[in-house]
Amino acid sequence: MTAKGLLAIRLSMLLSLLLTALPAQAEQVKGGKGFMKLEISSGAFGNGQTIPKQYTADGKNVSPPLTWNQPPSGTKSLALICDDPDAPVGTWVHWVVYGLSPQSSGLAEGVLAQASVANQCQQGVNSFHKIGYGGPSPPPGKPHRYFFKLFALDSDPAFKGPATAKQLEEAMRGHTLAAGEIMGTYGR
Repeated sequence: MTAKGLLAIRLSMLLSLLLTALPAQAEQVKGGKGFMKLEISSGAFGNGQTIPKQYTADGKNVSPPLTWNQPPSGTKSLALICDDPDAPVGTWVHWVVYGLSPQSSGLAEGVLAQASVANQCQQGVNSFHKIGYGGPSPPPGKPHRYFFKLFALDSDPAFKGPATAKQLEEAMRGHTLAAGEIMGTYGR
């Protein structure tokens, strides 16, 4: 057999191996920027639109309704972090949620501000040093952006008490199968 023939066979075998491995790898992408995409939306505002006043500190200060699509197979739990990267003191965390069932398809409006929401989720400590959701309350000026980021995890992080966003992010490192976000704005 010629050198060209051997090279063609080796390339064919390598290509075959790569193509059969891709679907399995796509289900198990962890870390980095290669996450599978989750779709997350809100019935209260569209991506890039203004968050209605009732979901802010100027209104009822209740969490907005959120829905999402089914996460990839292998998902053990879902987590959500809402933050404002435009805050004058650096990124301000408005909501930390974890322990959501992979079978869940969203959160209703007005999730109770308590560490454990029966049969639904755990909530952590936000930058207001409170448990649960703390709505937008930016200083006067240019509207801020609020990112509701959803993560599908191959683990179910547990903490001794309500976690901070930083603790949750550390626990998620290397365990994220998919992620998605919706961004709303709010200004005064």
